[in-house]
Amino acid sequence: MARRYDSRTTIFSPEGRLYQVEYAMEAISHAGTCVGILTKEGVVLGAEKRVTSKLLEITASPEKMYKIDSHIAAAVAGITSDANILINYARLTAQRYLFSYQNPTPIEYLVRSLCDLKQGYTQIGG
Repeated sequence: MARRYDSRTTIFSPEGRLYQVEYAMEAISHAGTCVGILTKEGVVLGAEKRVTSKLLEITASPEKMYKIDSHIAAAVAGITSDANILINYARLTAQRYLFSYQNPTPIEYLVRSLCDLKQGYTQIGG
């Protein structure tokens, strides 16, 4: 029965469930944890790398920490392939801002840009 209602994020089942959201939450629950700590001296980011298989080579596993700009870093928890797209978008946005205004990108500007991108996908159901 769920197959008829899980093709888009904007289609509710008769029970009022959004299966795509439930699938995403399940995938996230299997991801490693990321933590950021702000201190007076700076910021510390930590990420857990979960090994899903003993046959998986640890050095070949994807990264969990990314440098967005000279003053911005990000830690990823969840599906790394999805995160790579967002990381690349954030890097491009930061570089465009730097090129246009000759100043480092404000964090609020970058976060708003990423949120606008994600909200757009929610509204068009893609």
